[in-house]
Amino acid sequence: MPSHEPVGEVWTEREAKPRRKWHRETFACAFSGHVVPAATVARLRPEDAGLGFDLPDGRRFARCLRCDAWVRTVRPEHPEREHLPPVDQLAVPRRGRRLRDQMVLRLIAIDRGIHSVIFGTIAVGVILLDLNLGSLDTGARDLVNRLTGAASDTGPAATRSFLIRELQRFLHLHRHTLLILAVTAVAYCVVEGVESVGLWLEKRWAEYLTAIATAGFLPFEVHELIKRATGLRITALVVNAAILVWLIWKKRLFGIRGGAKALEGEEEFDRAKLFGPPAVPARAVGGSPAPPG
Repeated sequence: MPSHEPVGEVWTEREAKPRRKWHRETFACAFSGHVVPAATVARLRPEDAGLGFDLPDGRRFARCLRCDAWVRTVRPEHPEREHLPPVDQLAVPRRGRRLRDQMVLRLIAIDRGIHSVIFGTIAVGVILLDLNLGSLDTGARDLVNRLTGAASDTGPAATRSFLIRELQRFLHLHRHTLLILAVTAVAYCVVEGVESVGLWLEKRWAEYLTAIATAGFLPFEVHELIKRATGLRITALVVNAAILVWLIWKKRLFGIRGGAKALEGEEEFDRAKLFGPPAVPARAVGGSPAPPG
């Protein structure tokens, strides 16, 4: 027996059942669970019909405030309160556009977290390289000499030439260069990590930090793209530009579209209309409706 069943229209065999679409609210409820305040109160009143109702056999149907699914339950033995609060006092979870924005923000946080791990790995690699530079330098010089001697004995070879060239580039590395690379990688690791955590927790300062850091890094991405265009560089530039535009426009940063005040006062649905009791048709309460005119 399923834990809940949707209560809605019944489709006949002749009627084409509409295709089910993916809804972000259902996705969120699959991970976080339904939000059904009507399942926690002792008694439901007629004015609560939009949020829940009781059947004579003791069953109760409670509506999820996020995905609108009707959850089948029973009257609680230890209710949290006697009645539901007024509709305007309900703690409604994110749904609609606000839930979509939260999901996009979480995706950006995951992206920044991946960047932080990558930069951290680079920093560790550079630090280990710096610590072992002396022994590696000796080994690289010995290998260059061996390859050079082999190339002169057996004739030129493309593979040996490539290895010799790359090893000689390695031999020209300086500790000062490695130090700059390590410090840069550590700095980016920390910044990206702070962005990731702040965005996941939906902190306003993290949105500003991400926007400023992304905007500051875009000129370097454009410069590298001009030097050599690759699919990865183009994708990175497009993704970062899209993130920057989305943050500024959707999150109303830097006073755009009214700033934070307009964002806080934004309400995309009428609570009374959405969660209030359903309108009763005139035929159900008073026979046929009055003729027009």
